[in-house]
Amino acid sequence: MTIEGRLSAMGLCLPDVPAPVGHYTPAVRTGNLVFTSGQTARINGVRRYVGVVGRDVTVEEAYLSARDSVLNCLACVKSVAGSLERILAIVKIVGFVNAIEGFEQHPAVINGASDLLIELFGERGRHARSAVGMRSLPSSVSVELEMIAEVAAS
Repeated sequence: MTIEGRLSAMGLCLPDVPAPVGHYTPAVRTGNLVFTSGQTARINGVRRYVGVVGRDVTVEEAYLSARDSVLNCLACVKSVAGSLERILAIVKIVGFVNAIEGFEQHPAVINGASDLLIELFGERGRHARSAVGMRSLPSSVSVELEMIAEVAAS
């Protein structure tokens, strides 16, 4: 089954590549690596799970925000690689969590992205990761993610 077929079986689908809200490109390929710009849970133009984790957004909702954010990262990778099937490895994700002071569950939130990647790609989806807290994020989103993926040579 294809990666997008696995997504469909999970009741998920790859969103459109989000339009940049600044002066950047959603993804850049250099050699066999694709680097995404920061992506949020804005799915097809609709922001989801907006607010501060621990005040406006629960840990469970933030987990879903990380999952949706990584879907956008995957859409960005596909846009420059041509297909999700060309992904050889997820190298690293960096997760930023908009959280209340004293919040310590950043890893549990970013697991929303990690769990999906491992479910979709198996061992190829295991990756290095950072999960850090922020005092704010653009548009008051709860999670923002960046991804580095290794893709097959063109």
